[in-house]
Amino acid sequence: MLASTLKNSRLTPSKLRSMAVEMAPIVWERYSQDRKRQIEAAPLTPHPEKWSDTGVHAAWLGHSTVLLKIDGFTIITDPVFSNRIGLNVGPVTLGLKRIVAPALSLELLPRPDLILLSHAHMDHFDIPTLRGLESDQTLVVTASKTQDLLRLNRYASVTELGWGGEAYFGDVTIRAFEVRHWGARMRTDTYRGYNGYVIETPRYRVLFGGDTAMTDTFRTVRTSRAIDLAIMPIGAYKPWLHAHCTPEQALRMANDAGAELILPVHHKTFQLSDEPYNEPLERLQAVTDRIALHTIGQEFAM
Repeated sequence: MLASTLKNSRLTPSKLRSMAVEMAPIVWERYSQDRKRQIEAAPLTPHPEKWSDTGVHAAWLGHSTVLLKIDGFTIITDPVFSNRIGLNVGPVTLGLKRIVAPALSLELLPRPDLILLSHAHMDHFDIPTLRGLESDQTLVVTASKTQDLLRLNRYASVTELGWGGEAYFGDVTIRAFEVRHWGARMRTDTYRGYNGYVIETPRYRVLFGGDTAMTDTFRTVRTSRAIDLAIMPIGAYKPWLHAHCTPEQALRMANDAGAELILPVHHKTFQLSDEPYNEPLERLQAVTDRIALHTIGQEFAM
């Protein structure tokens, strides 16, 4: 399975090792550069306490963290609230510093019914944040072979899904599908999974693309029912096109899935790559007017 996965994603074990080595100097250089830099406040503050229990509500909290409420069921995607992402050594995190603070603090965040984790990369699977969200009333869905990173007895349940897997929580169905990325958290754990997801209720379908390079696999989730909202990554493509998509590619994949609106994420929060800060959103705006949210902290409802 691993060999097939690596072949399909075109990321061989040697490629993964070379990527880690290649990225390490960049991470450490930026770590030293931003030690004294202040983290900016989020431009807007959402108010999920005012959301109704009907319809789809969403707020972009930063990076790939989106707070969703779908007919009363609350979901948070890839929650990252820490000031830095990286390797946790005691109370210190060695890694990249946020550019913009989360639009909500953990203290003000409503308790989610479900935490949805796409893969174990540190900018998507933040251990301090996940410990802050531990609750015996919160469910977790995560990629295959990643639950060992969690304290399982601190949640209501933890469900691992591989591609094609499904989980059911009342009227809510979570379906995992293949994307083009990789799941290793460190250099050697290349066995870990990585997913995109479709969240389906009787009235709505929402897609969370996780992290992905350009792939045709989004066509597999298209049905006679449209995707009402597609949460798509649009940043960190320069020079990482083998693992991340451009804004134009994100639009194409959302179209492949049959999406009506796009909520762009994975930009404006951490400096993971070399493209200018505003470029991903500007490029997406140049090719579509179907953008649900533009700004960290902005809210959307349908």
